[in-house]
Amino acid sequence: MAHNLRFPSAEPDQNDEGVPRELAELGQLIGSLPSPGQPELQVAFQRIVESVRRRHRILVLVQEALSQLRLDIKYLMFDLDVTRKERDELRQRMEGL
Repeated sequence: MAHNLRFPSAEPDQNDEGVPRELAELGQLIGSLPSPGQPELQVAFQRIVESVRRRHRILVLVQEALSQLRLDIKYLMFDLDVTRKERDELRQRMEGL
């Protein structure tokens, strides 16, 4: 269940599933509660954890897309610069004739 979440040493504020440390600790506390209210809390907690994981995955996808976009823009800027230089060279040749 939720109280079996692991914490990698590389990122102390989140585990490898994108769940914040505090949320994992809350899951451990819910797991240690007496039976009467625990099942309802665990269900609600699992929904929250799934939502956090989903948001983390979306954030990672957006970060990757932004990185790719930055790289694409660099390539486009390079292409534009080369094209302008070629245009200028061609103009100079044509004016020299």
